[in-house]
Amino acid sequence: MAARGSGRRISWIERMKEPEFHRIRRLPPYVFAEVNRLKAAARAAGRDIIDLGMGNPDSPTPKHIVDKLVETVRDGKTHRYSTSRGIPGLRKAWAGYYERRFGVRLDPETQVCVTLGSKEGLANLAQAITAPGDTILTPNPSYPIHPFGFIIAGASIRHVPFGPGIDLMRELAHAAEHSVPAPSMVVLNFPSNPTALTCDLDFYKEMVAWAKAKEIWLLSDIAYAEIYFGDEPPPSILQAPGAFDVAIEFGSLSKTYSMPGWRIGFAAGNTRLVSALTRIKSYLDYGAFTPIQVAATAALNGPQDCVEGFRKLYRERRDVLVDGLAKAGWPIPKPDATMFCWAPVPKRFRHLGSLGFAKLLLEEADVAVSPGIGFGEYGEGYVRMALVENKHRLRQAVRNIRAFLARHGGETAADAAQPEKAVA
Repeated sequence: MAARGSGRRISWIERMKEPEFHRIRRLPPYVFAEVNRLKAAARAAGRDIIDLGMGNPDSPTPKHIVDKLVETVRDGKTHRYSTSRGIPGLRKAWAGYYERRFGVRLDPETQVCVTLGSKEGLANLAQAITAPGDTILTPNPSYPIHPFGFIIAGASIRHVPFGPGIDLMRELAHAAEHSVPAPSMVVLNFPSNPTALTCDLDFYKEMVAWAKAKEIWLLSDIAYAEIYFGDEPPPSILQAPGAFDVAIEFGSLSKTYSMPGWRIGFAAGNTRLVSALTRIKSYLDYGAFTPIQVAATAALNGPQDCVEGFRKLYRERRDVLVDGLAKAGWPIPKPDATMFCWAPVPKRFRHLGSLGFAKLLLEEADVAVSPGIGFGEYGEGYVRMALVENKHRLRQAVRNIRAFLARHGGETAADAAQPEKAVA
């Protein structure tokens, strides 16, 4: 084996001492690791840290879902290998959900695949359909798996600016015109993590028409579609005419039914894309544990009052945090959906960057948040706050932040105010 740049052969032992493997080198340092390290150290020192960092739902899974899991797991026949594309009953339940919620009819045999959460589904589809050198358009900031699932698969990513006041459709069209090679896929996520921005059905209709004209696949993530606070529920891209020609959609039960650790979700839409995902998963896994899939079926087919209950819970928490911070001198936009607040860093701290500010907030206010830079370069200047603490703890966080701001000279509404909606 020749050494790079020379004719000398290097041994296997020398090769083993080289830096990171090729795919690992393409992944940047994990920005959140520094905050997590400081958080762990603070807790080890006995400090009470209010953690608004990771979007990890804190409510228990509804009892009827847990009961179905327990009932099913007692049957030893369910302990065998499952099926990678999901048991028939769960695929039918997802199809039923789409018909009830969006008025969209799905064939559970060819247009639905069960996944281990939306994250696994998107990452495995990237492996299935990406060729080396493909160009993928992803809004930035974004949930990390949206770009990095394709980076791991060998694609080139073009980051498209996204945020309050930005016309995403215009930015995507501009990026597509100036990308070589032309993009083969676009990743969308509404309601958005981390920005909490939403879109309407007209945006999806425009996206689908554009994608068909440009021969571009659309991958939509609607993991937060049921966590909304207005009268109008978020739409599905599959409602747009022609969507089944170019689009696949991913979702999850993690937030809707407070089932994050269960790792169960779905992909639905274009038959060719679903088939590609199903085929690659057949090589990689045997599907989720059957009792989990049976319990997920009970969640989708059973009483839905728990979903409204979680929606109300997050709405109340949002109001406690946003209204409290406004009174404390840090006005932030009130999100219309998701379990997150996307907060502009107060002006007097912007020189620190979002990571520096997050560290200072942890050190001086005992409140952990996620730095916006961890979601992409265009996330700089923001922090993400997850509504995963109860109202009592959120009020304590507000008091801590109020004292923190007072020590640093306070803040004015004009310093932090930002538009709440993206232009879609």
